[in-house]
Amino acid sequence: MTGYYFRLALRSLRRNPLLTALMVLAIGFGVAASMTTYAVFRAVSGNPLPDKSAQLFVPQIDNWGPASRKSGGDIPDSLSYTDAMALMRAHQAKRQTAIYPVSYTVVPGAGSQPFTVNGYATYTDFFPMFDVPFRYGNGWASEHDTQRANVIVISSQLNQSLFGGTNSVGHTLNLDGHDYLVVGVTADWNPQPRFYDVNNNRSFADAPDFYLPFTRAVDMQSATTGNNNCFGSTGRAPGWDSWLHSECDWVSLWLELPNAAAVTHYKSYLEGYVAEQTRGGRFRWTGGAQLFDLVGWLDHEQVVPPETRVSMMVALGFLLVCLVNTVGLLLAKFMRRAGEIGVRRALGASRRQIYVQFLIEAWAIGVAGGLLGLLLTGVGVFGIGLVFEPAIARLAQVNLTLVGLTLLVSMAATVVAALYPTWRAAHVQPAWQLKSN
Repeated sequence: MTGYYFRLALRSLRRNPLLTALMVLAIGFGVAASMTTYAVFRAVSGNPLPDKSAQLFVPQIDNWGPASRKSGGDIPDSLSYTDAMALMRAHQAKRQTAIYPVSYTVVPGAGSQPFTVNGYATYTDFFPMFDVPFRYGNGWASEHDTQRANVIVISSQLNQSLFGGTNSVGHTLNLDGHDYLVVGVTADWNPQPRFYDVNNNRSFADAPDFYLPFTRAVDMQSATTGNNNCFGSTGRAPGWDSWLHSECDWVSLWLELPNAAAVTHYKSYLEGYVAEQTRGGRFRWTGGAQLFDLVGWLDHEQVVPPETRVSMMVALGFLLVCLVNTVGLLLAKFMRRAGEIGVRRALGASRRQIYVQFLIEAWAIGVAGGLLGLLLTGVGVFGIGLVFEPAIARLAQVNLTLVGLTLLVSMAATVVAALYPTWRAAHVQPAWQLKSN
């Protein structure tokens, strides 16, 4: 019977091609608008490490005090060097790493021009903690952090540029006139958003070129290329050491806490550390420590651009308007066939059979609308850069998940829109139709 109803649906749709085209266009444009904006929203709001995010945490310490928040501000989202190093030395987490962004100039061999590369100063725990994949080699040894060693991990892109993509482990790389031993080459890895550096507004930047020991970068007096917030540090003595021991906040700290007990323990330690700073006279206020998990940190930092949320809501509203119009068109189409329905009912067709027939017809419209929606979604994703920043727009991609979701939304939305018109059609009174005809 399903095949029979499907043939009836196709015959009905061909009977009035203009009305059919209007419904397909309404569904196609509505679905395309919502799916295009959804593709962007999904890309920027996804969990970058879904298998491990519940174990990754960021501590915050209020080293500026309530005076810094008179204008409605929040606790600094970075740590001072003093606090970051104190937490690193305490080593109360399973794994931990301090991080800050740096930039150097690569000095290649003869015949090549120097160029700038961007990366991060970090600790070796960075790599296993964030599940960084490697193409060659691996991260440096923990002793290299202590020794402030000239070692480096480079990206596959930089490896391709400098070494032609071959295994470069054991080769040297010159940065700002200093040689670094390559110990590892990462595979393609650039989680979106870049959760470990969202406080420097680099959530959707290109992949970093390298990673080197935090201690080495500090020893080389490499300044941060990220934010450097120095509330209350006006008038401090000039120089590198003075900056390190100031209340300027520029270091990110990440922790791996594998279970609830570890989280509770670290919170207790963090509160104790702040209390100790208060007793020592450094802080003249109480409290001021927080601990965020990865997802909570992304929410706190408002990583998802507000325009993506607004666009998503507008697109869903447009889809709703299209569905309302489709309801009206289906109602007009179905009720014009009241005489046909009355004859079928008089010949013994049940209301259930009427429901099935007209819902299959609506489903066919949904399939056609979904195919049109797929085409328009592809166009929308291609041109999304006209609406969003390029760094965000390039994240939106048409993949199998989006294709399946577009067809599913189109068919489901059309069937839902057809429920009321189908109900009206199924409740046509055969006697009235026979008398009027």
